[in-house]
Amino acid sequence: MSATRPVGYRTGAAHSAVTRHPRDTRARIDVAQPQYRVLDRVSGGPAAPSREEVVAQSAHLADAPHEIARDVDQLLHRAWLRHDDGGHLHLTDTGEAARVRLPELATEVRAVVHQGIGDEEYVAALKVLRRMVADVEANGASGEPS
Repeated sequence: MSATRPVGYRTGAAHSAVTRHPRDTRARIDVAQPQYRVLDRVSGGPAAPSREEVVAQSAHLADAPHEIARDVDQLLHRAWLRHDDGGHLHLTDTGEAARVRLPELATEVRAVVHQGIGDEEYVAALKVLRRMVADVEANGASGEPS
């Protein structure tokens, strides 16, 4: 390989592969990343949150304004979440089983993505990519078409 070859194709192919693989792996248990975030949020606090609290606290992680609310509704419909009489959300046994399984899947995904790549090499690649983004942004190019 030559250092003068453009990086765009390879970074695009890497992005596609490393986002598709985890998505396909999570599909084995029929859950998307935002749904996992909802399950994790519902299980993670000292008190059971309301639907509105989960949506408000997770909205910044979503790609679209109503995505988290839709994910909560899907998880309620699937019976992975339930409401109590006060309107607070709780995981069902099935929801908890999925929440516990997802980090295991993440470990499997990481093993595939990092196969043959040592930690030092991985960190170096991340630093190079971060520097490329910073350089482009510093020169006034946002990566968005004009």
